[in-house]
Amino acid sequence: MIYAITAACVLLAAGTVLWYRRRTRQLMKSLDRMLDIAMQGGFTEDSFDETMLSALESKLAHYLAASTVSARQVQAEKDKLKALIGDIAHQTRTPMANILLYAQLLSEQPLPQESRLCVGALEGQTKKLQSLIDALVKTSRLEAGVIALHPVPGKLWPMLASAVAQLAPRAAEKGMEITLEPTQACAVFDPRWTEEAVYNLLDNAVKYTPEGGAVRVRVTQYPLFTAIHVSDTGAGIPEEEQAKVFQRFYRGEAHREEEGVGIGLYLVRQIAQGQGGYVKVSARPGAGSTFSLYLPGR
Repeated sequence: MIYAITAACVLLAAGTVLWYRRRTRQLMKSLDRMLDIAMQGGFTEDSFDETMLSALESKLAHYLAASTVSARQVQAEKDKLKALIGDIAHQTRTPMANILLYAQLLSEQPLPQESRLCVGALEGQTKKLQSLIDALVKTSRLEAGVIALHPVPGKLWPMLASAVAQLAPRAAEKGMEITLEPTQACAVFDPRWTEEAVYNLLDNAVKYTPEGGAVRVRVTQYPLFTAIHVSDTGAGIPEEEQAKVFQRFYRGEAHREEEGVGIGLYLVRQIAQGQGGYVKVSARPGAGSTFSLYLPGR
């Protein structure tokens, strides 16, 4: 009798284990199927009969359904933003060009000295606004995923030389020289957008360095990263403000006369992060600043 009971218990236990393992396999297959459908973007709760689902499957089904709806809403917002960005870029291009044209035509007229100063200020402020809008459009496109970065291994020198050449005339107007140290360093980067980032760093250095100052560009290679350093002899940045300079519209004590300060450096940070890198600043008031753009090494 005892043997019969023991045998029955063993069979019952074995049956329970087998049933549990079978149920677990079915549950795993069901969850795996749900995740596959969700990854393909076609998950709906109507695809599953809730009366046949366990509590875990039911919770996952609700979560995946909500996530799918959220993902679709995010994509819809991105599409709207993409259209809005394109509209802004298109609608502002012609008015800006016309304002600059009229300012140039006015400057060619026999105007009093006071009027010429106003025309020069109008042209300068229009160019600033044009640069700001361009930077905003580029930044928004990066954030929305409209623009994709394509980092590839390559040498930094051609890209750096091109960026320096673009800023050299503006630096010369202020009696400054941009020094680019020769380098054979390589990194993994998107040439076009990294040049945009370096240009913004140089533009920032030239803009806030007094006449007769100097800007220096050099490269340092580390085991995992390659760093591009842009140093200037400007006023420097107080330590308490250094963490803020890469915000979208940073305006520090030394920059209160400039409109839209920060959007260029914010774009630098977005470009760096989009390539698996980062950017930082080291500076002391009165001793200049050094902005370092770190890119993944080869």
